[in-house]
Amino acid sequence: MTHRFPLSPPQLIRVAETRRASLSFVLDGVAVEALAGDTLLTAILTQQRHLRVSEFGDGPRAGFCLIGACQDCWVREEGGARLRACSTPVREGMRVVTGKPHPTAAACCANPGGEA
Repeated sequence: MTHRFPLSPPQLIRVAETRRASLSFVLDGVAVEALAGDTLLTAILTQQRHLRVSEFGDGPRAGFCLIGACQDCWVREEGGARLRACSTPVREGMRVVTGKPHPTAAACCANPGGEA
């Protein structure tokens, strides 16, 4: 099950753009548009308010350092590969998941009390 944030205005508003080609990618199962040269972070935050939910709590995340050092902007390709949204360019046809926890996260958190 993927998590989608409630409908809200996007975090970023794009200014008038005339020199870059648009491209399509899939965000949590929905086809959306970005511009050539956008990072995933920019492409996602022009579509929704938050990048993802923290795997350590229910807090929404939207990136922090924006240079790839803080690990706050991880998203996944549908196949499970992790991507740093702040430094990964969006590509035509990319399929990105923002709220799907990795299977090992589900296993480690399924029994937080350690009871059998």
